[in-house]
Amino acid sequence: MANVTPASTGASPYDSYQTSLTTRYCSPTMSQLFSQRSRHSTWRKLWLSLAESEKELGVGTITDEALEQMRAHLTVTDEDFEIARVEEKRRRHDVMAHVHAFGAVAPAAAGIIHLGATSCFVTDNTELILAREAMDLICKKIAKVIANLSAFALRWKSEPTLAYTHLQAAQLITVGKRAAQWILDLMLDLHAIEQVRQELKFRGAQGTTGTQASFLSIFEGDASKCDQLNELLCQKFGFPSCYDISTQTYTRKVDLIIANAVAGLGSTAQKITGDIRHLMHWKEIEEPFESSQIGSSAMAYKRNPFGSRIDEQAVIASRVAAELPFMVTEEIIMRLCAKGVSRQDAHEEIRVLSHQAGAVVKQEGKPNDLVERIKANEFFKPIWGELDGMLKAELYTGRSSQIVEKYCGPGGPVSKALAPYADYIRNATTAKLNV
Repeated sequence: MANVTPASTGASPYDSYQTSLTTRYCSPTMSQLFSQRSRHSTWRKLWLSLAESEKELGVGTITDEALEQMRAHLTVTDEDFEIARVEEKRRRHDVMAHVHAFGAVAPAAAGIIHLGATSCFVTDNTELILAREAMDLICKKIAKVIANLSAFALRWKSEPTLAYTHLQAAQLITVGKRAAQWILDLMLDLHAIEQVRQELKFRGAQGTTGTQASFLSIFEGDASKCDQLNELLCQKFGFPSCYDISTQTYTRKVDLIIANAVAGLGSTAQKITGDIRHLMHWKEIEEPFESSQIGSSAMAYKRNPFGSRIDEQAVIASRVAAELPFMVTEEIIMRLCAKGVSRQDAHEEIRVLSHQAGAVVKQEGKPNDLVERIKANEFFKPIWGELDGMLKAELYTGRSSQIVEKYCGPGGPVSKALAPYADYIRNATTAKLNV
């Protein structure tokens, strides 16, 4: 095996591990939200709010000058990160490294930064703040996807297409009805994440083990001020309240609740994209393909999906036509019964012919000839004159069009759920793939 030369320690991103999660798939806004600058700048906002609240509640050692200097340096600069790096190497503690880095640029506050707090005051409260903002962003993006899919569903609400059970052709639905099913799942995800976000609370200032002992000491035994402190912090950061019980951390059950809601969205995405992959395999949906795009390094004809659009109505129609004779068999039975024919006799006759026609398709590779067999069989003579009129796909899509209109149309559940996101939906730009 050839020797591998270790990469240099230069500044090039190609010299360190990169994940496609951030370089390819993550939106710039989400990536920035969870960046080191965002995270550690939030620490500083927490330290400032703690100091402001403590001063408001009577802590006399916190000066106006200290607060002004803190306010002037809330964004962690590259130079601040370098100070923190040196401090962490010396002190072996990330939070204290940033305490000293903050104090270096706000010297009047150096002695009161982090007063009464434990590391989880900044780390855990920041996690809750970032999680809340991330859920806000996710909800907006879900709403935009739902809006786009709703327009798609309404446009194609009457276009017949095959539905499948166990991946076998079943009855007909419409293209719009299939999209509406995707929308329903996304609506459930939107509601779940909205609910988790709405119920999210703050850790607040709880001390090292959740007893608030350090703050009780700062306020000279006045327990009411401990409560007031947390009320002020919740107001400053927009949380309804703190969790009633904390240890040093907020309960990690909260992380699980958030993860479950987001995982639900992941399962929906897998379902939608799985359906799209199958539809692309059957050429019912086609991917937008750029002139210079390559689908495979070996198979020059291949096209790998990065997006999709319905672009093949002729293919959909031909697939429907191939299965339509089977779709009308139940209607044939019903019409024969209306003319006095035994339902059981009709069922048996149509069953035999259907299997014969199916064998022709599967074993001989020939077109479905069930209609011709019915027209040649005297048993079905009572409905011969009606047969051609029955071979219209739109007759077998049930209430698909109405269902889509009721769900996705004006005044329906979708439009009501998207109302809070109207401005975002209207102004959002098309996402760009970083590939």
